[in-house]
Amino acid sequence: MKLLVRVIEARNIPAMDPNGFSDPYVKLSLGKQKFKSKVVKKCLNPSWCEEFAFRVDDLKEELTISVLDEDKYFNDDFVGQIKFPVSQVFDTNDKSLGTAWYTLQPKQKKGKNKDCGQILLTICFSQGNTLADLQSVGDHGSLSKKLSDVVSESPSLSSNDPLRSSSPLRSEEAASSKEEKPHAQTFAGRIAQIFNKNGDVVSTTNLKAPDVTVPPETVSTTASENAQEEQSTSGNFQELLKSIEAREQPSDVPNLPGGVVVDQLYAIAPHELNLFLFSPDSAFFKSLVDIQGSTELRVGPWKLENGGESLKRVVNFIKAASRLVKALKTTEEQTYLKADGKSFSLLAIVSTPDAPYGSTFKVEVLYSITPGPELPSGEQSSRLVVSWRMNFLQSTMMKGMIENGARQGIKESFDQYANLLSQNVKPVDAKDLGSEKEQILASIEVEHQSDWKLAFQYFANFTVISTFFIGLYVFVHVLLAMPSTIQGLEFVGLDLPDSIGEIIVCGVLVLQGKRVLELISRFMRARVQKGSDHGIKAQGDGWLLTVALIEGNNLAAVDASGFSDPYVVFTCNGKTRTSSIKFQKSSPKWNEIFEFDAMDDPPSVLDVEVFDFDGPFSEATSLGHAEINFVKTNISDLSDVVVPLQGKLAQACQSKLHLRVFLNNTKGSNVVKDYLSKMEKEVGKKIKVRSPQTNSAFQKLFGLPPEEFLINDFACHLKRKMPLQGRLFLSARIIGFHSDLFGHKTKFFLLWEDIEDIQVESPTLASMGSPNVIMTLKPGRGFDARHGAKTQDEEGRLKFHFHSFVSFNVAHRTFMALWKARALSPEQKVQIVEAEAEAKNLQMAEEDSIGSDFQAADDDSEGKSLQSEESGSFVGMEDTNMSIVYSSVLSVPNKK
Repeated sequence: MKLLVRVIEARNIPAMDPNGFSDPYVKLSLGKQKFKSKVVKKCLNPSWCEEFAFRVDDLKEELTISVLDEDKYFNDDFVGQIKFPVSQVFDTNDKSLGTAWYTLQPKQKKGKNKDCGQILLTICFSQGNTLADLQSVGDHGSLSKKLSDVVSESPSLSSNDPLRSSSPLRSEEAASSKEEKPHAQTFAGRIAQIFNKNGDVVSTTNLKAPDVTVPPETVSTTASENAQEEQSTSGNFQELLKSIEAREQPSDVPNLPGGVVVDQLYAIAPHELNLFLFSPDSAFFKSLVDIQGSTELRVGPWKLENGGESLKRVVNFIKAASRLVKALKTTEEQTYLKADGKSFSLLAIVSTPDAPYGSTFKVEVLYSITPGPELPSGEQSSRLVVSWRMNFLQSTMMKGMIENGARQGIKESFDQYANLLSQNVKPVDAKDLGSEKEQILASIEVEHQSDWKLAFQYFANFTVISTFFIGLYVFVHVLLAMPSTIQGLEFVGLDLPDSIGEIIVCGVLVLQGKRVLELISRFMRARVQKGSDHGIKAQGDGWLLTVALIEGNNLAAVDASGFSDPYVVFTCNGKTRTSSIKFQKSSPKWNEIFEFDAMDDPPSVLDVEVFDFDGPFSEATSLGHAEINFVKTNISDLSDVVVPLQGKLAQACQSKLHLRVFLNNTKGSNVVKDYLSKMEKEVGKKIKVRSPQTNSAFQKLFGLPPEEFLINDFACHLKRKMPLQGRLFLSARIIGFHSDLFGHKTKFFLLWEDIEDIQVESPTLASMGSPNVIMTLKPGRGFDARHGAKTQDEEGRLKFHFHSFVSFNVAHRTFMALWKARALSPEQKVQIVEAEAEAKNLQMAEEDSIGSDFQAADDDSEGKSLQSEESGSFVGMEDTNMSIVYSSVLSVPNKK
């Protein structure tokens, strides 16, 4: 006697991972029999559609079904479970509990996390048979009907149908027979073969669905010739495209989530490729017919619908038979989502109602044609991306099987499609065009403007013009006026104003002249500050940072003219790059490229600040600032980013900067080994290179980018109101803490650059006899980790306390080495070295004053010990090292 359990899906699974998702899987156990389902990555509503069979020897046994979250680095997290006594299933009239949703329960009833989600299960008894064995009793067609009826009342996995029906899975229904259909024979027979595998576990996840995916060009030569009489001509097709170009177009059409099956560059302009693929009289149709064998093609004309908003046509044909499915009638609706003359997006919706479960789904295929990079020959190129997805109109238990079969059919069809297209249009190898960074930077053209034109724009204002005319007027007056007689306190060579009016005029002339001289000084200073190192390549090997400053939007106006003279300053790892100054602009366009020389340490933060130029002797006014955090942001997302500026002026005007940031590592995998070798010299202990799996789990735990690597980790206590046990994880850029105490997780990480000071307190009773490490952050930094801080001072500095390290010396040395490498400037490092050298000299002077009895060997031993503790060089040291500080021989009287 066998107990059949079908695990269909789950919903509302709680998020167990830092990224807001879970990696759920199901474990089933009955007595000593244990099975496990597949793992669904990053999903809170997973679908498994797997079936398991248990041998039942004792009705008193209990079936346990548990849902867990996979975690590669730590133990898998428990989500919830449900238990069924076998006797409960056996005592039902039909030996089945049917298909129903069950609420997952925590391990302990008093658990805080009571909302563990729900799971959809089908549980029934089979007298020594599997589901496939039961189906062999009756007609194959009954299998298809019965499996399609096994659905639930939950929301569908498809976004189009929120309803499910409920029907129990009963073994007695397998005996029902119906009129046999040709396609059901092969389809159900295939299912029976897979269900009839040896063993107790029967899985349907690898079943194949009918091949329902067909490119829109699958046609018949004979039918195409007849259908073209009804088609619009190519000229009319281009006119229809131009009519929708004038309408509002979507900015971007994302790829469909099913996957990308074609992604290729072609040496052809985008509009020409669009005509080649979708024009009514395209020769590409006839060539594809011979390969795919489709017949009875009927291609409808392109028509404007929805008041001229969309361009659409309908294609009907018979898809050639495959190994599992007979020839099927196929209808394909092709609609242009975007056609602006440069980019084209066409959505094809394919329906096969005669296929098994064909009424429950449709296949959507998206063709995207976008401009590619300019070829070395100067010709245009196009990028064709074809993506797809399954759109389920109704819920069905065969969803996984249909998707797997459709995926294979899509791949085969578009492999033929791409091969044929490559024979007609020359493909372009992306490697020949250089990297994405080089392509983007090559497209940026610096705007060169003559100094005379800039001077005209800058000095064409009321102040300069009025001063010019006043000065000209005074000069003409001097030429026409007669010399005045000497009177009052005047003498030869000194002509003083003779009235109040003359005094006022002189004052106005002086003020106007001063303002004009200031303008000239500012202009000359600004022209000297060119700023851009466009075309100048960075030097060295390591981490190369390239920033392209494109433009600014809505920058604050601080000048009386209603504009500003903005320039941008970029700072990273102590290095600064400054842009040129744009005169009298609120939305300036720079198009300037800045490259930072190679850095040994991976950068954590790029500081960006916009200033208004007020001349060489005035303090610049900040128009806003921003911070780009490389640790919290994926580098690929920074290739084209709009950064909002912070600050009172910037937030009031909603100022933004358009940047393109690239961070490359020219050393490859050697950068990790080189960095660890450098840290080993500072720490004095061998540091092992962590495995890719460990690094991946570390990145997943704290949500870090893929270039971050783990250096070391230590068990310790975080001191808040109560000590919290956990682990500290150290990398080149961050120090992170993670704790999981009875399901209550605490985690945060800090940048080394944000730490202002690291101090060590002597052991106390509160620190359980262990030295206490206090990390003090800079004012206003690390507020996203303030839940782990013990105190905060009046200036806004957060303080984090850690203690109870297993090996305190190694942990402390590692902290100091990483912090000094990241947070301290070269000047600060020199000061620390000088302070350590001075302390060493003072200590040596004290040793010399101890006396002549101080042993030379002991002196050498202590000298080495003190040097290790003070200088920070710990090569060859262990965690503890005891040495003789002083020794002496004293005479002891011996009285008998």
